[in-house]
Amino acid sequence: MFRRHIRNTFLSSALLFSLAGFSATAQAQDKKSAHLEGSNPVSGLQLYKRYCAVCHGNDLKGNGPISPEFKNPPSDLTTLAQRHAGKFPDEYVQDILRNGVKKPAHGDTEMPIWGPLFASIPGTDSALVSIRIVNLANYIKSMQTK
Repeated sequence: MFRRHIRNTFLSSALLFSLAGFSATAQAQDKKSAHLEGSNPVSGLQLYKRYCAVCHGNDLKGNGPISPEFKNPPSDLTTLAQRHAGKFPDEYVQDILRNGVKKPAHGDTEMPIWGPLFASIPGTDSALVSIRIVNLANYIKSMQTK
């Protein structure tokens, strides 16, 4: 129980730290740059590094710095196509990013739901949330093992 509390506290802190870093970066930009940030979606690589690498690792293999804290280790995202009959599951990945993983019968999912988080970024509308999710999914797709 204590370990789970520590993990949850750490995950919450990591998420808040990421959001604070994003907010501080946006505030440091001049008005022109801030406008461009709102109109130009962040690249999939930038999104991955900001939100996913802490769990899935820089190499997408599920070995991020906090992955040992999880009951179930994060997925190896480089094998998604292999695990889906050799075809990258675009819609599946986008659905998980937008809505999270369905809760298993016993226990909870540790994967954050990014759709609402991306929507909470100031100046972001639903179309930009969709573009961010597609960009992130396309980055993961580009990193599939052959």
